[in-house]
Amino acid sequence: MAKIRLLSPRLANQIAAGEVVERPASVIKELLENSIDAGATHLHIDIEQGGVKLMRVRDNGCGIEQDDLPLALSRHATSKIYQLDDLEAVSTLGFRGEALASISSVARLALTSSTDGNVGWQAKAEGRDMQAETSPAAHPQGTTVEVRDLFFNTPARRKFLRTEKTEQNRIDDVIKRVALSQFGVGFTLRTNGRVVHQWRPATAQIEQERRVAQVCGPAFMENAVHIDIERTGLRLWGWVALPTFSRSQADLQHFYVNGRAIRDKLVSHAIRQAYQDVLYHGRHPAFVLFLELDPASVDVNVHPTKHEVRFRDNRSVHDFLFKSLHHALAEVRPADQLSVHSELDHAGNVSSATTQENAPITRGEFSGQGQMNLQDSSAQASSNAPVHSYRPKSLFDPAASHGAMAVKEQIGAYGALHPDQSKSGSSAGSAIDAAPFSPSMSSGGVENTVGHNIGSGEAPPLGYAIAQLKGIYILAENEQGLVVVDMHAAHERITYERMKISFEEKGIQAQPLLVPLTIAVSEAEADLSEQQNEVFKNLGFELQRAGPESLVVRQIPVILQKANAENLVRDVLADLREHGASTRIRENMNAILGTMACHGAVRANRKLTLAEMNALLRDMEATERSGQCNHGRPTWALQSLAELDKLFMRGQ
Repeated sequence: MAKIRLLSPRLANQIAAGEVVERPASVIKELLENSIDAGATHLHIDIEQGGVKLMRVRDNGCGIEQDDLPLALSRHATSKIYQLDDLEAVSTLGFRGEALASISSVARLALTSSTDGNVGWQAKAEGRDMQAETSPAAHPQGTTVEVRDLFFNTPARRKFLRTEKTEQNRIDDVIKRVALSQFGVGFTLRTNGRVVHQWRPATAQIEQERRVAQVCGPAFMENAVHIDIERTGLRLWGWVALPTFSRSQADLQHFYVNGRAIRDKLVSHAIRQAYQDVLYHGRHPAFVLFLELDPASVDVNVHPTKHEVRFRDNRSVHDFLFKSLHHALAEVRPADQLSVHSELDHAGNVSSATTQENAPITRGEFSGQGQMNLQDSSAQASSNAPVHSYRPKSLFDPAASHGAMAVKEQIGAYGALHPDQSKSGSSAGSAIDAAPFSPSMSSGGVENTVGHNIGSGEAPPLGYAIAQLKGIYILAENEQGLVVVDMHAAHERITYERMKISFEEKGIQAQPLLVPLTIAVSEAEADLSEQQNEVFKNLGFELQRAGPESLVVRQIPVILQKANAENLVRDVLADLREHGASTRIRENMNAILGTMACHGAVRANRKLTLAEMNALLRDMEATERSGQCNHGRPTWALQSLAELDKLFMRGQ
């Protein structure tokens, strides 16, 4: 065996650089975090040749004293932690003191700083072992870090870099992620002498939304709702896109914990579960979310790149994220979505370019009086209590919602809700009995149903029906223009939500198995099943431990009698072990209810009267998640009057 030797400082720094300095974007990330920790309010970034030739970051922070400059280029030298207690509650973005030392070991680095704007000092290092030397240098208050010729002394690392454009795009992504989390900081990015981004500090919400639109695109903000939800010790705020604004890739997902951008499996799982009931298969949600909690409750010292964190109470955080987003998405009504169109039209049908630079963007938002500013309450103190509860108006007797109703019965129930909207004085119910699916589209009927309401500004969000197209779509007129509704998809969602409510009211009906099912599991899983026995009971399962590595299933929910009970139990145990919670059984139950609702919904080519169509529109306005069907497809779309005028070139 070779003799044990102490690594040279240079080699130790280069090994550390392998963890911290992966590419130019990694350098920019570390420098920006240092500047923000120094209290900077504006950052100037200069890039040349994708960062390989030059990366320069100048800030207006507190600066570094002359005596501290050489220490700043040493390993494990930091001003952010001094003892173990500080490490257990890190409130800064950086804290290890390795970044500048690692960067200087693989590049030519110059560090210039001034604490008062009168006298400045500079320290240089070029991948050498010697102590960095300082010299006077003119500099305003703040710090400039200049990194040249990255990997000049490690050519093997340089071979792994991509093209200049690719590296520049990665730098751009890093700057955007930081800009999203630091609204109080201005950013200026120049690439090869050309200004690419110039963002002013954003303190007001309207300014923050403008920056989000600049970074994520105006289409994101046009389809997003603002949320601000608090529970004891936890706060979640930011913007979540509507399920209809989904992506083919998970490329528009930004999540921050105490201002730090992270990628965490627990967070991803909670958000994915919140969108599970409304997102189209294979699509990904879009969001910009910020979680704030006590720094002592989260460990950021998990990975050298600090992209991963560990929560002290995983289950509490997971439940809070899931319930907050789940109910926020459920509370989105057509009125919230239509407010976006209304405000954009009022602003003059804002173009994308104008939106990015000048136009304020507002939308239906979940914060404020009478909306969804969820604060602490005794009902929310328990981790099992819902963050917010909402129950849509009943259309049918809940007791009748256990299965698929006949279409005629459903249509009759709709018509009976709004008899006053029928042209004749007779009730909608009698009209349906006489002619269940006959259209009632006379001009007089349309006028009585629509005209006086639209003209007087009293129309509900989805307006009033004026026609049925091809037996598939309902055409309605509202304040903004033309609303097109997929009647089957809309009724499917309404029926599905009602069946879930009825199912919750009755509770989970369980039945014992004639032949108990024995499952072979690991000892750890068997222990977990005993610890979580109450969870399984609440879900309608009865599990007993039959040995060190075996379980016996004696009872299952009635609705899952045809499901694979063994796979369900294994999946639930896996979720409980990984996330501390599981929604597998609930998802399977909802899938069955969704199938039943699909079969019970109004089918295509069914002729509806105006009263029946209007009743469907009113129910959509009162039902959770009515913007999407059970499969995640949109249920309605708006063609505003401005868009119609543009289509026919009116006013041009």
